[in-house]
Amino acid sequence: MPLTPPYRPTALPDSPQIDPDYPDSPDSDADLDLDLAELDPATASSAAHGSELLGTGPGRESKTLPIALRTLRMSGLRRSAKRSRGYGELGRDRADGRGSAALGDDEAQDQRYSDASATAGDDAPLLREQDAQLPRRSALGRLRALTQMHSSLRIPSFMSSHSARRLGSGDDAGNGGDDDDGDDNEVGQGLKDASASRTVAVGSAQTVRHPPNLVSNAKYTALTFLPVTLYNEFSFFFNLYFLLVALSQAIPALRIGYLTTYIAPLAFVLLITMGKEAYDDIERRRRDNEANSEPYIVLTACDAPRAAIQRDSGKRGSSSLRTHHQPQFSRRDRLSDIREEEEEVEGMGLGSSSSRIREVVKKSRDLKVGDIVKLTKGQRVPADVVILQCSTIESLQDRSHEAGLSSRPANTDADPAIDEGSRNPMDDDVGGHSNLQSSAGSTSGETFIRTDQLDGETDWKLRVASALTQSLPLEQFSRVRVTAGRPDKRVNEFVGAIEVLPSRNAVTEDSPNFLSTAAVSRTAPLSIDNTAWANTVVASQVTTMAVVLYTGPQTRSALSTLPSRSKTGLLEYEINSLTKILCALTLALSIVLVALEGFSSTEGNVWYVKITRFLILFSTIVPISLRVNLDMGKSVYSWFIQRDVDIRGAVVRTSTIPEDLGRIEYLLSDKTGTLTQNEMEMKKIHVGTVSYANEAMDEVATYVRQGFGAKSSSQGLVTPSSTHGLATGAVATRTRREIGSRVRDVVLALALCHNVTPTVEETDGRPITSYQASSPDEIAIVRWTESIGLRLTYRDRRRIVLESTDSKKTVVQARILDVFPFTSDGKRMGIIVQFDEGKHAHLHSIGAEEIWFYQKGADTVMGSIVATNDWLDEETANMAREGLRTLVVGRKRLSHEQYREFSGTYRDAALALHGREAAMQRVIARFLENDLELLGITGVEDKLQKDVKPSLELLRNAGIKIWMLTGDKVETARCVAVSSKLVARGQYIYTVAKLKRKDNAQDHLDFLRSKPDSCLLIDGESLSLFLTHLGSEFISVAVQLPTVVACRCSPTQKADIAKLIKQFTKKRVCCIGDGGNDVSMIQAADVGVGIVGKEGRQASLAADFSIEHFCHLTKLLVWHGRNSYKRSAKLAQFVIHRGLIIAVCQTVYSVAIKFEPEGLYKDWLLVGYATVYTAAPVLSLVLDKDVNENVANLYPELYKELTSGRSLSYRTFFVWVLVSIYQGSVIQGLSQLLTEVDGKRMVAVSYTVLVFNELLMVAIEITTWHLVMILCIIGTFFFYIGSIPFLGSYFDLEFVSTWSFLWRVLAISSISLIPPYAGKIIRRTMKPPSYRKVQGI
Repeated sequence: MPLTPPYRPTALPDSPQIDPDYPDSPDSDADLDLDLAELDPATASSAAHGSELLGTGPGRESKTLPIALRTLRMSGLRRSAKRSRGYGELGRDRADGRGSAALGDDEAQDQRYSDASATAGDDAPLLREQDAQLPRRSALGRLRALTQMHSSLRIPSFMSSHSARRLGSGDDAGNGGDDDDGDDNEVGQGLKDASASRTVAVGSAQTVRHPPNLVSNAKYTALTFLPVTLYNEFSFFFNLYFLLVALSQAIPALRIGYLTTYIAPLAFVLLITMGKEAYDDIERRRRDNEANSEPYIVLTACDAPRAAIQRDSGKRGSSSLRTHHQPQFSRRDRLSDIREEEEEVEGMGLGSSSSRIREVVKKSRDLKVGDIVKLTKGQRVPADVVILQCSTIESLQDRSHEAGLSSRPANTDADPAIDEGSRNPMDDDVGGHSNLQSSAGSTSGETFIRTDQLDGETDWKLRVASALTQSLPLEQFSRVRVTAGRPDKRVNEFVGAIEVLPSRNAVTEDSPNFLSTAAVSRTAPLSIDNTAWANTVVASQVTTMAVVLYTGPQTRSALSTLPSRSKTGLLEYEINSLTKILCALTLALSIVLVALEGFSSTEGNVWYVKITRFLILFSTIVPISLRVNLDMGKSVYSWFIQRDVDIRGAVVRTSTIPEDLGRIEYLLSDKTGTLTQNEMEMKKIHVGTVSYANEAMDEVATYVRQGFGAKSSSQGLVTPSSTHGLATGAVATRTRREIGSRVRDVVLALALCHNVTPTVEETDGRPITSYQASSPDEIAIVRWTESIGLRLTYRDRRRIVLESTDSKKTVVQARILDVFPFTSDGKRMGIIVQFDEGKHAHLHSIGAEEIWFYQKGADTVMGSIVATNDWLDEETANMAREGLRTLVVGRKRLSHEQYREFSGTYRDAALALHGREAAMQRVIARFLENDLELLGITGVEDKLQKDVKPSLELLRNAGIKIWMLTGDKVETARCVAVSSKLVARGQYIYTVAKLKRKDNAQDHLDFLRSKPDSCLLIDGESLSLFLTHLGSEFISVAVQLPTVVACRCSPTQKADIAKLIKQFTKKRVCCIGDGGNDVSMIQAADVGVGIVGKEGRQASLAADFSIEHFCHLTKLLVWHGRNSYKRSAKLAQFVIHRGLIIAVCQTVYSVAIKFEPEGLYKDWLLVGYATVYTAAPVLSLVLDKDVNENVANLYPELYKELTSGRSLSYRTFFVWVLVSIYQGSVIQGLSQLLTEVDGKRMVAVSYTVLVFNELLMVAIEITTWHLVMILCIIGTFFFYIGSIPFLGSYFDLEFVSTWSFLWRVLAISSISLIPPYAGKIIRRTMKPPSYRKVQGI
């Protein structure tokens, strides 16, 4: 009789049913089932009776009911709501019912997750049914009570519902997922695609494989190098042509000479080219390795208790061997497991953690998803991370000590995350602070990051740790789980969730938190404010703990970057086109020679075979040595660039395109770090009647000392209405007193109206105060107020304190009532403060002290807010013309009644469900932003890079159109464009911003067509509309403008602009930048130039050329680019001439021998001519230069001629073809006439004249002689003379040693050389080139 299937009780309403046919499913408890009799034999009969009551029919065979041991252990940590995942699945994937542990310590089995779908419902009814009959032990009783408590708890279903679909627990999701409350899923509503989301177990290994955290700019791998490079090489026509010619020599009927004569040159060319590509790629990998080897501190947990580890490993190791029934396990083994667990529960509390945290140094490439990284000020963020905790070094050490860095186990009874999450930081009593914080991040979980390497924005970004983890002890980070969506490239968006799992000590009755929320998991949403993306930089003096979320190619920075591609210079394409003409010429010449003889075929001499043999004979017309010479020339140019002392630090990373440096017509530049240093400096302040700048700032300092001087220390704190300390007496005139009062008011306003937080750092044992804020402008202003006597010493959310730099005593103390931060739309920042009049005033309530509203912002918005005046517009225009970033400062005093009315109305508006932002702004405009007292105007300068102004002017004179693409604000970009002289004085700046409609876009284009000399200033939103709907029309208009400034550009938009310009104009585009956000643009350009920035080298590593300063670009283009292009153009034409002239000689010889396809020069003569006898002199042309460096810089207009491509054009090409035809005909024709038609004497004369002709032609073409050139020509001449005795198989040596041979050679050489040289002299005289004009030659 078959065994009766185990009893399955009726499931609870929310419980999924378990399929008995699949006992190994993720929700099956079969692997840990325990017979009730094994737990307590006395209750076996009671259990059977209970089963009848619960539905087991009397006709069935009675069987002892199994109780899941796992349920006994962990049922208290499971919820009875929707269960959609297997036990312990969070942070790992389960397949075929087998779990794989993700945690490396005792937490792997004991710590369970809020969304685990273990089948607690299978046995929970049974335990409750038998409650009165089962003798309970204390631990089991506590667990049962916890089970009952958890059956009534329900948490948001973000983790369960989405995770179920993600991990594919189809049984549970299908049965239990439909009745889940939609309201409970608010945390996860933002995830775009839950099926691709990931859950990260913090501080633990992830079983799901993630890519390594590698930065790679390499173009090839070991597998792709050979096929890709061969494809690139044979995509050029002449390489493919020579491959076919070489392969043809394997056919006996087509063989003319030795097979190696054709194979060896091709192999040599490929070897040289591939070797150079391999070297370049190895160098890229070496530089990538430097970035990937950057060290980081990672927090790891030490070894857990041995017993727990052994038990866990035993469970994991045998899980695959267990079935639904396990008769092979003895009762003693099962009971020993239970006893061990009871002891652990009673003694330590479910495996209480006594783990110790230690710091391990890992290289950037070794970081993995889930690692906890410790970041400090100035460190680059190595991967996309979620911030867990921010604290000062001192507080971190204190907390680490308390958390278990000592040998004592950590006390985790209390759950500090609950306190942190429920506490309102605004409720703190700030009035009694005795010690000022040294960092804002020490208590509030805040830190600042710089993102200019990611998105180009100069403003610092505020980032905060989640309240759930800010106060969590370090060793409890393993309780944290982070859920996020799929990797994407949106750097300004992020939606996720963070969960802190139950505290294990909270599951015991003895714990004071037994019924607290510490026994359940807590979930909170995550946004962009909780993240730091790769290549951003920590800017705050705080220690930041963060968990790695995305690594390597999945980071925002990498996804916004295009893959590296092989770049080919424009000269290569031009030469490729010319070789096609040469090949067509070769084919035509072969057909003509066969046609002159007639297309008759004889035995062994078919006409098409003769045509093919002629093609092989004339293959020198398409010179295979051309690529070798050009590649060697490129290497020489790269060497010159990297050894130039004027541009130290320059690196050539792509040595295949130096000629393109001389053909640039469009320069696309980043702003931050490229044109500017991103260092702000306060340059000017205007107070209505007088302006202060430079040395006049000393007078401002005098007024400040008088207003906030030593008297204030004994007379109380300074307020705006206080008058003590000002200059009084007969000496001080009324005008001077008024000016002093205005100066004091504006300085006080600037010292208060900001979001700057002071931080204290120790340097050489001395405390140094620095500032952190979201905007470098604000830091510059606060530093300026400090320089003139008023220092910001403390700032938090509730209070701000200023002290005098002279007396070192507090002079101003104010309570912050409201802050209205700067926004891109509002373009202004405001603050309401209440001044203290006494030293020890408390700020718990609004008293009788003065309340003032201060505001600063752009003149475009502040003009309508401040009171009527007659100087604001004029002075802001004057500062704008100087390229200064202007801010208008105003203030307004509020009565206590006014503030109370405003505060109540503002609070009501903040509670509105619809139109909240607009309602709040209306309240501010009604109560505050009207009739402000205008205090003054500030002018802040963004420091430019070294020699930016003259560099831009020189490049503009060279005919290069410059575009500035930045992620910064419109106002900032406008100021930099003016200050850097990118926009000429008086040039009209046409601004297009916040464009929404297509028809309006067309109107803007029409205006720009009518005003082609204006500068276009456009923001990213408008640019996106143009590129989407009117891409070609926009580019057709924009490329005609002298300057374009694009703001708020994403990295992808920058790359799209570069591509559009290339496609539309077919001109060479150069892109230059210094940040990670510029990599896509650099890689999309024909020539990418990277600047080694202060905060990373990602742009320089991905670029074709790396420099240290923007001013180095001028020499790179105007000097090295010019020389590279001119030299390569001359070299290419000379190599073509060298091949053509020998082909013409072969043609004349073939005609003379009755059109037979026989070779004139065979074997060594053919190979030697293109190598040892002419290679060195021809290659020495790479040292030639038509002008010196001073002339090239003095006359940048010379560069403009290069862009037309006249140095290598169809005109110059056909001139060289005619010269080759003339010289080849003369050399071969006269050699045959003066000696013999066929024989060694004719070959000796013809070949010798041919070599001498090439050496002298090189001498004729040289503009500026170099010692190397002289040595190459003379050395080659003597080498040839010395090799003649070894050419006896080709020459008649007796004839060579006679005067008859010598005069024939001299005569033929003279007739060959004199006419071309005379023509060159006449052409230079009649129409001299530009470089000769400027030199006065």
